[in-house]
Formats: sequence, structure tokens, C-alpha cells
Amino acid sequence: MARSQESFGKKEREKKKQKKKLEKEKKKEHREKQSLDDMIAYVDEHGNITSTPPDPTKKKEEVKLEDIEISVSRKEDMDPEDLIRKGVVSYFNENKGYGFIRDLDTQESIFVHLNGMVDQVRERDTVTFETEKGPKGLNAIQVKLYVKEKPKAVSEEKPKVAPEAEDKTAPEAKSPSEPEKPAEDKEQASE
Repeated sequence: MARSQESFGKKEREKKKQKKKLEKEKKKEHREKQSLDDMIAYVDEHGNITSTPPDPTKKKEEVKLEDIEISVSRKEDMDPEDLIRKGVVSYFNENKGYGFIRDLDTQESIFVHLNGMVDQVRERDTVTFETEKGPKGLNAIQVKLYVKEKPKAVSEEKPKVAPEAEDKTAPEAKSPSEPEKPAEDKEQASE
């Protein structure tokens, strides 16, 4: 007897082809049954896609053209004082004239060149600086040594001395343990 020329693998492949063909036909029928309304999508006022059309009676919010900002960061305008950052020089090569500053707030490493310095700095110096965008990232400019603000000096005037303290320097000074005598007694004691 001769063997069948179909193997088990061939039969399985044929079954898979038939199954895919049936699925494809079902999808086609489903698409044909769908109406145009089912395929339309709407965008609501918040930018979300919905299947319901917008309500025409609802008043739309007017947006001025000047208020639209594209590609603008959401940070508020910074004060000039906020632009000045504080950091520590983590590396500086005096021969080549460049180095890096580690920002104390963000721990970000920022490139610094000799041309961007106001004061001469060394490694581990605390500095204040501003940043600008360079071709390879942020660059530190206006680099100055950080000088701690001294507390406001108290006036150098002599402290006011109480009148009682002045009496202690006089020859008739009383000891603090002596009780105070009336003025009449003082006169009698001195005679």
C-alpha cells in the first residue's frame, strides 16, 4: 500500500489558512455593516477624542491668539536674583582654562571656561554664577567667588551704663550686699 502524500504539518498549515480566511471575511462583513456615524470621532474642548458630537447650545470659551504659547516652558518669569546660581567648583584645569561647577540646588554639572570668569577660582571654591545655553549644554558665565554676607554690624558706640553702675566707680561705692541707706544716714556716716 502506498502512503498518503499529505503529512501532518501540511494538514495543520491548511487548517490555519482556512481559519485566517474565515476571520478575514468576518471582519469584512463587520466593516460593511458599520455606518459612517460609527466611524466618526469628535474632539472635545479638552482635546480628548469622543464618540459624541459637541453640544451646539453650550457656549464656547473664547481664546485670544496672543494667549497661545507654543513650545514655551511653564516656568514663570524669573527674577534676576533667581538667575544667579550657587555651586562648588568640582574640577578646574588652570593650564587648559576650563572646568566644571556642581550646582548646589540641582546637583547638575555645568561647564565653565576661563572667559566666563570674573574672579580666579580653584577646585572646591564656592562660587556664584549665571548660565547660558552653549552648543553642548549649559555654560557658566559671570563666575565669582561666593562671599558670605556678614551680619549687619552693631553700632560701635559705648553701651549706655546705668547711673547706678557709675556710682560704683566712685570712691563711696557700696558693696552689693549692703542695704541702701537713706540720704540722711549717709551724711551722718560720713561725719
